[in-house]
Amino acid sequence: MSEFNVVALGELLIDFTNNGVSGQGNPMFEANPGGAPCNVLSMLQNLGNKTAFIGKVGNDFFGRMLKERIEAQGIDSVGLVADDAVHTTLAFVNKLPNGDRDFSFYRNPGADMMLTADDVNKSRAVIENAEVFHFGTLSMTGEPAKEATKLAVDIAKKKGILISFDPNYREPLWKSVEEALEAMRYGFEKCDILKISDNEVELFTGMTDIEAGAKKIQKEFDIPIVFATLGAEGSMALYKDIVVKKAGFKNPDTIETTGAGDTFGACAIDYIRRNGLTELSEEKLTECLTFANAAASIITTRRGALAVMPTLDEVKDFLKKVI
Repeated sequence: MSEFNVVALGELLIDFTNNGVSGQGNPMFEANPGGAPCNVLSMLQNLGNKTAFIGKVGNDFFGRMLKERIEAQGIDSVGLVADDAVHTTLAFVNKLPNGDRDFSFYRNPGADMMLTADDVNKSRAVIENAEVFHFGTLSMTGEPAKEATKLAVDIAKKKGILISFDPNYREPLWKSVEEALEAMRYGFEKCDILKISDNEVELFTGMTDIEAGAKKIQKEFDIPIVFATLGAEGSMALYKDIVVKKAGFKNPDTIETTGAGDTFGACAIDYIRRNGLTELSEEKLTECLTFANAAASIITTRRGALAVMPTLDEVKDFLKKVI
């Protein structure tokens, strides 16, 4: 038996999300624990998985807060390292009038970028004792974290562990689009489970037809299963020659979309971990997408993500109301 169901590596940071205007007319931002890999783990914990995180925060107030928060979620922090020299990464998330988000990162460098190969080696047993290893591209925006990420992936691959990948493209963090595309290509080459957004499909393939673009990625890199998210329109799954689409649940209580993709991705990982990759059907994939879309809809009604992920019962209750 594996010690952990899912282990993730990457960024753990503070998402400052807009929370109105003060009496003096100044914007107010709420400090929410965030970072895509740990958002994913937090939802996985709510679905009954045992998880662990590998990453680095600053030895500062925010770093200590993040450690406390992920532990409160049940995520094992054995692989979390505190950096005495570099502060915890901060991200300010501003909601635009069209519903999109604008990110301002304080990360040049941020502690998450300082994860080293030595740090990963110290957590080698954590990776080797997982069923699924999950990562994204933000840990590959610079060294030494890029080397550390690739080492962790190599460790997982050699053990035959399922690899899950989410590009999670954030333009301001890359020196060039070409470097981001190279990191995406690396992830595509290594993963068994790919969760990708519609804008990332278009960025990588240049194709506005998301289904065709996702098929191109699936075929070129021989990825067993691809989950493509379509924003408010829902999602699709591509498995062998099967393509399943499921409309999203438009929620009148939506206030922001931070963490929606991570919530969806966690549900997809959970489903594949429990059901395997060998005998998926259109019916099973529809079940997976329906649940994942519902969970993603719920998180859009809350500020932040990591500490407010929906529970299994909340998702089931939501589905009873809408289906």
